[in-house]
Amino acid sequence: MGRIEEFNALAAQRAEDELAACCAVPRWAREIVAGRPYQNLAALLAAADAASARLTWPEVEQALAAHPRIGQRPVGQRREDGWSRGEQSGLDASSGRTRAAIAEANEEYERRFGHLFLICATGRSDVELLAAARARLAHDEATERAVIRDELTKIAALRIRKLLDEPA
Repeated sequence: MGRIEEFNALAAQRAEDELAACCAVPRWAREIVAGRPYQNLAALLAAADAASARLTWPEVEQALAAHPRIGQRPVGQRREDGWSRGEQSGLDASSGRTRAAIAEANEEYERRFGHLFLICATGRSDVELLAAARARLAHDEATERAVIRDELTKIAALRIRKLLDEPA
């Protein structure tokens, strides 16, 4: 999309649509758009963090539903599909054994918590992702919900940065 000035100048609906690729919760996007104009990226990211903190659990679940499982990168052509593929690139060299272990950890996590395992995968290796999934299985529900919120916030911030780096 381009720089912060371009984001500030977008029609409200277009800005909301752009932000939907960062976090698939319409109210989150509306709140951020309503706060424009932003002086800089830091101010926009602070607004995104604040909006993320106000998400209800059903909205968090809505956002989770828009993410692929770790190890099952999407093949679609949407902007967020491409971002997900890049974010999970640490799995590109994974062995079949590690991929199977990640799939098993995903399944166990989903049985335990009732939603997919979400982690900001950027810059993390397959071994790190597997270890994180296994470690988080020991969390209680409240702890894991807090971790999920934090990971969702990290992913949204990363994607906002990508959004502003792209040409309009």
